[in-house]
Amino acid sequence: MAHRTVDPVAVSAFKERIQAFEEARLSPLGTRSYPARRAIPEQDSPVRTPFQRDRDRIVHSKAFRRLKHKTQVFISPEGDHYRTRLTHTLETTGIARTVARALGLNEDLTEAIGLGHDLGHPPFGHIGEELVDNCLQQRFNLRFRHNHHSLRIVEVLERDGAGLNLTEQVRDGILRHTWSEPDPATLEGRIVRLVDRIAYINHDIDDAIRAGVLRAEDLPRDEIEMLGDSGSRRIDTLVLDVIERFEETGEITQGAVVGEAMMNLRSFMFENVYLAASAKSEHPRIEKMLRVLFDHYVEQPPPPMTPGASEAERIVDWLAGMTDRYAIRMFSDLAVPQGF
Repeated sequence: MAHRTVDPVAVSAFKERIQAFEEARLSPLGTRSYPARRAIPEQDSPVRTPFQRDRDRIVHSKAFRRLKHKTQVFISPEGDHYRTRLTHTLETTGIARTVARALGLNEDLTEAIGLGHDLGHPPFGHIGEELVDNCLQQRFNLRFRHNHHSLRIVEVLERDGAGLNLTEQVRDGILRHTWSEPDPATLEGRIVRLVDRIAYINHDIDDAIRAGVLRAEDLPRDEIEMLGDSGSRRIDTLVLDVIERFEETGEITQGAVVGEAMMNLRSFMFENVYLAASAKSEHPRIEKMLRVLFDHYVEQPPPPMTPGASEAERIVDWLAGMTDRYAIRMFSDLAVPQGF
């Protein structure tokens, strides 16, 4: 079946309608959808903005589908209701869109950044990222950062090495969603960066209580009284504070009082959940598994996922792309004697 030709009149009419809508509805500080700034120019769609196309490319990518089998915090929890990297991504994106709409910013751009921000996370959550980084430093004197790998996925790994050809604004938001990077270039990217933290602190509390690592009464009283006694109330408080601060300053930030309460709650989570002995009980086995896999691929490098990939890139592309269960299966194939 022949590829359908895009009607340039329809493209132009849709573009003009969106531009008129954005001029009427978006804040002057909001990012406009046109023109599409892509590394490789493309004809615009007659039914989707450039940022909507980016969103759809991310959602249909293999890396996005793999997020459903990647750890958020708890390793292989017993139960179906714990967050995964995929549900974290969806929660972050939903909250970020709420903020963008309330502030008159570009929801489509915000959504695309939110959906793509964690594509580069390796298996087993943050312990997996630390171990890949350590192995890479020891062997190649290089560093691994999941945000940089997220960008590599959308730029060169997806579509068999062709990449997704996303817009510049989405790629910037993906790269700079971590606080170790300079501020994102757009306010929409700054929303995702802040909301990522709002989302994970609150859903990780819920999962920690479900797992029995915390009790509700263990949470710091002053911060809970300030922010709210449930995840939904805390998120509401934090979102409303972001909106109020933006109306006052034009910046995406938390106010001093609410921001301090959120950071205190984050510190509490690091001390009592993320770095607690109960949460780290599986870490030695995960470390052994990932080091065995890394060393195996050093000895027998996997095929390159993109032309011209270095030895380190071949190893990291393969290892960071694994889901938890695929990594376990590969380790079992290497470590467990196979039947004759």
